[in-house]
Amino acid sequence: MDSPAGTSTDTHGFRVGTRLPGTLGRTGVISTPHGEIATPAFVPVGTKATVKTVLPESVAALGAQAVLANAYHLYLQPGPEIIDAAGGLGAFMNWSGPTYTDSGGFQVMSLGVGFKKVISMDVTGQQDDDIIAEGKERLSRVDDDGVTFKSHLDGSFHRFTPEVSMQIQHQLGADIIFAFDELTTLMNTRGYQENSLERTRLWAIRCLAEHNRLSVERAHRPQQALWGVIQGAQYEDLRRKAARDLTELSRRDRDAGGKGFGGYGIGGALEKDNLGTIVGWVNSELPEDAPKHLLGISEPDDIFTAIENGADTFDCVSPTRVARNGAVYSRDGRFNITNARFRNDFGPIDPETTNYTSQYSRAYLHHLFKAKEGLGATLATLHNVAFVIDLVDGARKAIESGDYEAYRDDFLGRYYAKKA
Repeated sequence: MDSPAGTSTDTHGFRVGTRLPGTLGRTGVISTPHGEIATPAFVPVGTKATVKTVLPESVAALGAQAVLANAYHLYLQPGPEIIDAAGGLGAFMNWSGPTYTDSGGFQVMSLGVGFKKVISMDVTGQQDDDIIAEGKERLSRVDDDGVTFKSHLDGSFHRFTPEVSMQIQHQLGADIIFAFDELTTLMNTRGYQENSLERTRLWAIRCLAEHNRLSVERAHRPQQALWGVIQGAQYEDLRRKAARDLTELSRRDRDAGGKGFGGYGIGGALEKDNLGTIVGWVNSELPEDAPKHLLGISEPDDIFTAIENGADTFDCVSPTRVARNGAVYSRDGRFNITNARFRNDFGPIDPETTNYTSQYSRAYLHHLFKAKEGLGATLATLHNVAFVIDLVDGARKAIESGDYEAYRDDFLGRYYAKKA
């Protein structure tokens, strides 16, 4: 909802809680105009202003503290002006809690090279600065001013610049928005990574300037926090440089009367084996009193690694995407409910976790997927989202109680036991 004309409701902030000894991990609380987020926290992805197949009220009932939507998709449909007229993202989707939007950079790049859903966390030694998925058409071109891209919906051409991304995200009205950056892949050469990092730094300057301008122009709306995005791929010097550069940009902007960065996102494709190391490099350079968000992480081992290296919030489409294909999480690992062995299994998905889906049997979910009934995707999605939220909530409580290592070792020992 709007604030009274001419007023500002800038209630953003972050306070550190309990620290995890010997690590960069900690608990904390992110404050926004639409409520607080106790961290560490998992943020479900509602790409098009909806967590696919489930009601916003159901997502809230599972314990989700915030949701993240996608600027690229909402720009194309229904358009940011529609969401602005509705009162912002939260009002549009009937979500009363905090909201995030990403800048659109991930989709512009990933759709541009034909990968669509995910960027690989592993490479086989090949490097190619003009990488594109086999059989796909390049839909985007990057230059120093911005990105020109072709809509995957109707083939129309569009242009994103740092200023345009800020304008779109201000119209979308999320509490936390991200600076426009260039996402590279692990396959890009070192030389390209260096040039891209400087491009992203210059874009961050422009994002701050436009964010400051729009914050004044739209002071009648709840104020938004702009978070900078750290790139640099697998290179320690580039990751550290990016973190130092954005920290300095934020300081200078505040000294000049601007808002600066309210937090930081850690972006780009990350090698799974080096995820903790890379997050640690970045967070050892960034201000301790700033919240950090790790983009695109949801596997249990990655979550624990990220928490220990100072990540405060996470988002990922994986729990909902795999759920729609029948893959569900349990304390003893992930399995596919469509397997024949569940046809006569009348127990819950996971007898040790309790959520809305627990009242339905494995046999029933198996039937729904085999019959191609939409309820199957809904129930599996509710379970998977609840599972990851509970995992992270458990880690937060374990940090506060001093039992983190025992909680982590028990959880991972069981979850990956069959894969050992």
